[in-house]
Amino acid sequence: MRKKHSLKFWFGFWVISALLLFGWYIFLEYRNNNYLGLISFIKPVVNVLPLSNVHKTELTGVMNIVESLSQKKESTFLLLFQNNNELRPGGGYIGSFGIMKIKDGKIVFADSHNTNVFDSGSSSQIAPPKPMQDMLGIKDWELRDSNWSPDFPINAQRAEYFYHLEGGQEKIDGVIALSTELLPSFLEVIGPIKVDGYPGIYNSDNVIEQLEYQVEKGYYDQGIEKGKRKYIMKKMFKAIVQKAQELDWSQKKQLLSKIEQHLNRKDVMLYFANKDLQSKVEKLGWSGEVRQNVSGDYLMMVDANLGSRKSDAVMKRRFEYIVDFRRKRPAVRLKITYTHQGTVRDLLTEDYRTYLRIFVPDKSWLYDTDGLEGLEFVDFDKAMGKKSFGVLHQIQLGKTKIVEFDYYLPETITFDNYQLFIQKQPGVDKLQGKVKVIDKMGDMKQYTVDSDRDVKIIIGSKKDQKQEQKTFQKDKTVSVATFVDVENF
Repeated sequence: MRKKHSLKFWFGFWVISALLLFGWYIFLEYRNNNYLGLISFIKPVVNVLPLSNVHKTELTGVMNIVESLSQKKESTFLLLFQNNNELRPGGGYIGSFGIMKIKDGKIVFADSHNTNVFDSGSSSQIAPPKPMQDMLGIKDWELRDSNWSPDFPINAQRAEYFYHLEGGQEKIDGVIALSTELLPSFLEVIGPIKVDGYPGIYNSDNVIEQLEYQVEKGYYDQGIEKGKRKYIMKKMFKAIVQKAQELDWSQKKQLLSKIEQHLNRKDVMLYFANKDLQSKVEKLGWSGEVRQNVSGDYLMMVDANLGSRKSDAVMKRRFEYIVDFRRKRPAVRLKITYTHQGTVRDLLTEDYRTYLRIFVPDKSWLYDTDGLEGLEFVDFDKAMGKKSFGVLHQIQLGKTKIVEFDYYLPETITFDNYQLFIQKQPGVDKLQGKVKVIDKMGDMKQYTVDSDRDVKIIIGSKKDQKQEQKTFQKDKTVSVATFVDVENF
């Protein structure tokens, strides 16, 4: 009879799979063997395995991480559970967090906590960013709101800081951000689950909506104390365990394939205090960092849901990016169309209130806006080698709104060397829109963007574009925009 495993083991499977990917796959099949010995045997022959170069790079990188985590020293991780239906710059509102400990390649401790309860135990005495003060009316910056940056390494370090400031005792070796998007993926593989003591059946289509209703209102109707409203999560894990124990080999492969997709989409992001491990994660593209060394043009559109409840579940975004080289200095017109598909104000849905930041190349110059109150309401900042324009604005229920930014790019960016890197905000499902590049003669090249990953566009010779295609093949966290046509503008 196959040996049954504890809740800790399977909770570990859910979390550490995101960490170890192929490495954990080896763990599952050879859990009674010498892991380090097995990895030492495999590493030298990776290059001759019948795998693509991308998978060879991933496998080598992950095995290096596995080796480090399989030492006898205990490693402790802070887990941030981010709800992207309440979008924040770093992925989503941190409603819960967890502590996980690994020793000898095994989970030796795992627990989760309600972040709101944890934050209520003390006052940080640190003022939050002004948009949070204005929109949320809060005076203290705490763990639940720590992911104010679109850069995960910054958020990870800040989350650890607030954890310790508010009384957390564990020495943290790494931080892992996990989006709610993982839960439907798990249920796609293991099937629907019933949670003892709670009504309804949870499946991949309804799990997020039903779970949010349960912790926002259902608990009250069932006579559950407010401080225990998230206890359903613990029972849900047990229900997942019962189903997960029945997974066959092909289902495990399917699950790991989904986790890999989530890593590439920044639904899972990893940070290690150890600089060598962090470097390996960065090479795999799983660190969630804002790209620093980007050649040419850059764009990142970052929303922060402030007081809109879980309205991101019904918000749609599209953009149009036009860069015009007919002027002395390249000029950009960025239009972002928000469509609020919600029609009824309820516990989860509200008018959408967001603090929008546009990150662009340093030395860019904003000269006009439309759909907003005006330039006098725009915040300007510099961070991570970028310039940013920040605005508070609102989209009413059932309405569509277009906001526009007109700005000049640095003079060093020319049509001949033009490249555009569009970085996707963690927590946003897709980048969807169009890019139009107009040369000095008025000819326009159009590109369609429809990607769940970062996007790069390059204008140049066929040789340049072929070389860029080879680069894309080595980085599965970046996709290629689709070239549409050339026409006279």
